Amino acid sequence: MGKKLYVGNLSYDTTSADLKQMFAAHGSVTSADVIMDRDAGRSKGFGFVEMSTEAEAQAAISALNGQEQNGRALTVNEAKPREERPRGGGGGGGFGGGSRRY
Repeated sequence: MGKKLYVGNLSYDTTSADLKQMFAAHGSVTSADVIMDRDAGRSKGFGFVEMSTEAEAQAAISALNGQEQNGRALTVNEAKPREERPRGGGGGGGFGGGSRRY
């Protein structure tokens, strides 16, 4: 199984194809995705790359972490598992439900 990497501080002009090309020099890239803002329709400035092997992933981290691309120093490290966030509205504020005494 491959190794997923987080790539941060990307230029907003960077595409998924650019990301794949950047990492291909360090091994076989299984996937490369720049995360897009749904509303604005542009990059959020980070993405994920999956390399075929652990060794290739480590080589890419060593080579690219801190390297400048389009005037920005990249952050490249092992991706952490996604945390589940609560869904739905906030609540609180004291305006809803609950038992009241009058």
